[in-house]
Amino acid sequence: MDIIFINKKLEKKFSSPREIVKNWGAENAGKIMQRLVELDAAPCLLDICNLPGCDFHELINNRKCQFSVSIKQPYRLVFVPDHNPIPRKADGGVDLKLVTAICIMEVVNYHD
Repeated sequence: MDIIFINKKLEKKFSSPREIVKNWGAENAGKIMQRLVELDAAPCLLDICNLPGCDFHELINNRKCQFSVSIKQPYRLVFVPDHNPIPRKADGGVDLKLVTAICIMEVVNYHD
């Protein structure tokens, strides 16, 4: 899958293992790097759904059309499909098998 970042500042934070550790700590860094490898290797977003321990899900309310995967609790890697328009199923939901590019928005604890 193609991966881009919401801005250059965030892209820099993801630019190397050292930067990832600096920005999110050693405990989160390994899981962040693992998730990036998994997302990069997946042909489409549907392939992410069944990864063990990933806790992939679509967000709701003011985060509609955003998705997340778990990092180290309580942190999540949040991203959106990088398609215009976003591929949709007949019922209006996002068609995960057609999402082949994402834009990473943030690493966040959105439960606070």
